[in-house]
Amino acid sequence: MLLHEDRLFPADPDTRKIARLLHESIRNLPVVSPHGHTQAAWFVRNEPFPDPAKLFVQPDHYVYRMLYSQGITLDELEIGKPELKDPREVWRTFAGHYHLFRGTPTRMWLDYSFQELFGMEERLSEKTADSYFDMISEKLLAPEFLPRTLYERFNLEVLATTDSPLDSLADHIALRDSGWKGRIVPTFRPDPVVDPEFQGFAAAVEELGRQTGEDTASWSGYLNALRMARIRFRDLGGTATDHGHPTAQTADLPGSEPAALFEKVRGGAADAAASELFRAQMLTEMARMSLEDGLVMQIHPGSVRNHNQDLFERYGRDMGADIPRPTNYVDALRPLLNRFGNESALTIILFTLDESTYSRELAPLAGHYPCLRLGPSWWFHDSPEGMMRFREQATETAGFYNTVGFNDDTRAFLSIPARHDVARRIDCAFLARMVAEHRIGEDEALEVAHELTYGLVKKAYRL
Repeated sequence: MLLHEDRLFPADPDTRKIARLLHESIRNLPVVSPHGHTQAAWFVRNEPFPDPAKLFVQPDHYVYRMLYSQGITLDELEIGKPELKDPREVWRTFAGHYHLFRGTPTRMWLDYSFQELFGMEERLSEKTADSYFDMISEKLLAPEFLPRTLYERFNLEVLATTDSPLDSLADHIALRDSGWKGRIVPTFRPDPVVDPEFQGFAAAVEELGRQTGEDTASWSGYLNALRMARIRFRDLGGTATDHGHPTAQTADLPGSEPAALFEKVRGGAADAAASELFRAQMLTEMARMSLEDGLVMQIHPGSVRNHNQDLFERYGRDMGADIPRPTNYVDALRPLLNRFGNESALTIILFTLDESTYSRELAPLAGHYPCLRLGPSWWFHDSPEGMMRFREQATETAGFYNTVGFNDDTRAFLSIPARHDVARRIDCAFLARMVAEHRIGEDEALEVAHELTYGLVKKAYRL
């Protein structure tokens, strides 16, 4: 076995026994994946995934950023190419450097897929690279490895994609009309039309107006166009928006100031400060719209995206070169919270890449404001250690019920069950320790385990 059956459970035998009991009660619950970056097109076409390299290496920035850090170029991995020239050689490169992932959550996710889906028993290495490639390639052609069948095999109840407001959502429409019972829903990600520093912002705003029939040269027309785009997502089953801003800064400008600021950014005359103020105002506007249409609001701030300028210029966005930075929430969110913080009909889910804010800022905020909930450990902290730090630092102030369960935030479809398995085991380990220390009863731990796995995410995301 590549994975031990007691992985991630406490080493103490008595506490481990409690963790096993808790895990057994929730291990087979449906998977709810409310935020991720998989593609609806996979389920429309329902075609075999092409090869192991295309499946495991190319879409997963957790994989290729580690390889890049050790001097393996993106060209060697054929990253960004729609068709791989030599997928076996890419796989051999990956396998020959598999030791780099020791101690990382990526290693656990990959081993889970190799063992649970493909039946591998010997560890991936340079020696086993070709046998892995051949076995996985063969199985990918079987009907049980088609995307829709895997969706059912993973026990997925709902899977959310993340989509631009300019996306036609044609694949979501095709899925709706296909009669297939799988539930794939879009998530509204407006960054291209609310961030003046997003490449092509002005053209994107103009296209938004063309698609909606609104005059996006005016502030009121621009806001109306965004409302219409959100409704289009909601009508196709979407329940949430997602905002990947550099900071959590919000604003609530008076009178005609928002319109004047919009004119400035639309005309390309905004400096960095004006762009930040506009993004801040748009978070408040998005909260206002969420009160109107019921979409849950997610804020994912704190990433310096595309930090490697050379990589960005050669390959474009999202090439694994995003770096966390400190993030302020108390002062930054105050303008929005002064306006909407007491609205229990509004749900805003906060994420962070700055763990120092868990107990100092985020847990106290979510432990007070009715509209706020805490998202799970995200991105660089989506690890056993990161998940445990989150529970330890947030629970004492926010409790369990001001959090939203787990979401996997993945581009790699096969990692979904693996990531949820890790989250379930860590939550059971945390709860088992509380039971062993006589802080909660075993019956309470069983209830909380169910909520952390299934109930809270359904409630928070209105699924």
